[in-house]
Amino acid sequence: MDSLSDTDRVLQRKRTLTNVVIGFIFLLNGIEYAVILPTIWMYLQSLDAEPVFLGLVLSALSFTELLVGPLFGYWSDRTGQTKRVIILSNFFEIAGNLMYFVGISKWFLLGSRLVAGVGSGAGASIFGYLTRFSSNKERLSVLALAMACRQVGLLIGPAFNVFLRYCNFQIGPFHVDKFSAPGIFMCALWTLMQPLVLFMFYDIKLTPQKPHDEEQDPLLYQGDTGNEGCNNVYGTINHNHITDHVAFSSSMDDKALTSSSSMEDIHSTITKDPEPEDLGKKSLNDRLSGLLREEVVVLLTAQFVTLFNQTALETLVTPLAQTYLGFQDLQNSLLYFLCGIEMLIGFLVVRALGRCTSDRLLLIFGLFVCNISCIWCLVFMAKPRGSYGLLLAEFVVGVFLQVLGLPFVSACQVSLFSKVTAKNTQGFNHGLRRSVGGLATILGPLWAAGLIDELYLMLGVMMGLLVLLTVMVSFSFRYLVDPDSLDIQPQ
Repeated sequence: MDSLSDTDRVLQRKRTLTNVVIGFIFLLNGIEYAVILPTIWMYLQSLDAEPVFLGLVLSALSFTELLVGPLFGYWSDRTGQTKRVIILSNFFEIAGNLMYFVGISKWFLLGSRLVAGVGSGAGASIFGYLTRFSSNKERLSVLALAMACRQVGLLIGPAFNVFLRYCNFQIGPFHVDKFSAPGIFMCALWTLMQPLVLFMFYDIKLTPQKPHDEEQDPLLYQGDTGNEGCNNVYGTINHNHITDHVAFSSSMDDKALTSSSSMEDIHSTITKDPEPEDLGKKSLNDRLSGLLREEVVVLLTAQFVTLFNQTALETLVTPLAQTYLGFQDLQNSLLYFLCGIEMLIGFLVVRALGRCTSDRLLLIFGLFVCNISCIWCLVFMAKPRGSYGLLLAEFVVGVFLQVLGLPFVSACQVSLFSKVTAKNTQGFNHGLRRSVGGLATILGPLWAAGLIDELYLMLGVMMGLLVLLTVMVSFSFRYLVDPDSLDIQPQ
């Protein structure tokens, strides 16, 4: 008993340290975004870049993440080695930010974001890890807390910009100013991250309590599902649902990504836990077949539309604020600081509500707010006019509404996606999901940057996408449910 207790304590410590490292990774992602975005447009202007180049640079990171995300996810699914994926990706983050610091031309700046995007691809493996080590009941809370860590980075990132803007010195042949300083600053932070991953991140494997023979499972399960639209479940995938027979323990509590579950949860019953090498044998068609169901397509559409609209508005905000409100780097940093506070509060609210409210209801609320935000921007920001105070008020309300809806849509669609797809391929699944999001973050800035002078067209298309998504979610509402919550009994 004492030996088991000692083993449990060691496992608990490893899981806690691992979750702390994951929290720091999300934190650095938020900081990087917040310190680079407010000055990147002026950085490009100093290199004689055209306005459309802003969209290219903002899209570059997402482009490479789109390509490598599924590969990293597949790697972690096949080997069970998330740590190696993170270490490799961090080297690309370091190299990309070092290139951003050097910034010898606009094309070199574009290349720096392409390289950094490879580092962002590890997010698929991390989301897969979080999914495997959290129960379906608390999945939304776990993911909301992880995303909240990124928002903390967005919150404190502008604070770093306050002193980075005063940098004016030489490092060898390179001049450090307010434009290049964010690059060397993030390069240093990602370098410091590597020892934490090496010594504090553990690839913990859950072992089954007893062996399980898949051939002993009845092929057909049947249960009364009420209005949820699922009566028969064949194997693990039905027409509209996946019934996953893998039950994992909790790994998060109210503190930043630290474990609250008892060690008995670690040894909870796992009826089917394929070995990593078995996961790699699944063909691509097998993996994709489970991702072509109605509810999965709807959630991937939600991922695309949300990020497309978000990045398009983010691209629009800086030039619009500069043109009509005279905002410079300090005002932009303050704006992102306030948005970070609102977003952080939003994710904490989602985390709290997720304990007592279904994911799909919170998703509907988030979509409602996003629709109101897009209507506001279409009415008041497409052709700004009036006094400075009126323009400022319209601008602030539009940004506030947009940021308000994002935590609900972002966290809920990720949580639902992890529940309706197979757990044994979560790394690949999240890689594909993030690739869809990457495509959106490529097209969003390009769309906005090319239509800054045609705001009615730009915002009108965004409004149309939101309406389409809302209709899709409404028609598929009964399928957006955790299959494990259905009372399914063997026939």
